[in-house]
Amino acid sequence: MSDETTTVVLHTEDGVALAEERVYETVKAAAEGLAERYGLEVLDVEADAEAITITLGADEVTAVGFAAELRRTTNAWYEGKYASGPLWRTPREW
Repeated sequence: MSDETTTVVLHTEDGVALAEERVYETVKAAAEGLAERYGLEVLDVEADAEAITITLGADEVTAVGFAAELRRTTNAWYEGKYASGPLWRTPREW
């Protein structure tokens, strides 16, 4: 467990996708599973329709890598499940 904490935020492309409970629960479960797989501690998860905010017990570099992998896997799931997407905005659009 790291003494550092870092918060990452992913914003939905459409601004509302996380309002759907199935989408939110799937993204949250994916985040928790990814963290467990890499031995990271999820300290907090908050979400609204537009974004999910995840605080990890990790340094910034590790948290950014975590967010990139979470973004990649959940985009693939969302695009396959809903035949639309992507789920997340690209960084240059923030």
